[in-house]
Amino acid sequence: MIDFWPLIGIVIITVGLALKLNTLLVILVAGVATGLVADIAVMDILSTLGQSFTQNRYMSLFILILPMIGILERYGLRQRAEALIGAMKKASVSKILMTYLLLRKVTNGMGLSIGGHPSMIRPLIAPMAEAAAEKASPNLSDEKRQGIRALSAASENFANFFSQLLFIGTGGILLIKGVMTDNQLDVKLETMALWALPTAIASFVVFVIFSKIMEARLLKAGASSAAVTANVQKEGQ
Repeated sequence: MIDFWPLIGIVIITVGLALKLNTLLVILVAGVATGLVADIAVMDILSTLGQSFTQNRYMSLFILILPMIGILERYGLRQRAEALIGAMKKASVSKILMTYLLLRKVTNGMGLSIGGHPSMIRPLIAPMAEAAAEKASPNLSDEKRQGIRALSAASENFANFFSQLLFIGTGGILLIKGVMTDNQLDVKLETMALWALPTAIASFVVFVIFSKIMEARLLKAGASSAAVTANVQKEGQ
């Protein structure tokens, strides 16, 4: 009979995240509970957790980004980004996001990581996109503003997720290479990176079309809102 008790960790994580408890604490409890029901010694469990932390300690470097971005925003980073776009006559939401998308894909292909939601989207790209939208639609509703922010975040997802395998030295492609080698499948890293290129191009095309559609809807809504405001002012006179 199959013993399902070692899967208790999945239940703990699911319930803990559903109740919005501390994520790190939930994962820690799930790991310890899984080890105990699997008859692993407490010291071995702690040793495994410590080893995993030291091997992946570089993952915690993102914490250093948050205070840096906070300081930059405190001294007007968002305002400067909005002012920069406000001075550009031909700036639009789709152009800004497409430019960032292309830049992110190209740098990913070169093995450089210059983007990210906390370091680029929130302090720079989203404010720039909002400023461009306000030029076309001054009476920008909160719903549309949130939509622009979501679209800005989506540009990072499309840019990074669908192009991170373009460089042969990234962790993702090396992981795939290792798995395929373990299964006696000899595939060169250059070949894998080459086959990742069509996906990167297709994702760029899809996002361009999607961002154009969203921008058209935004302009249409802005024009309707401006017309209503003008009629109200005319009736008031």
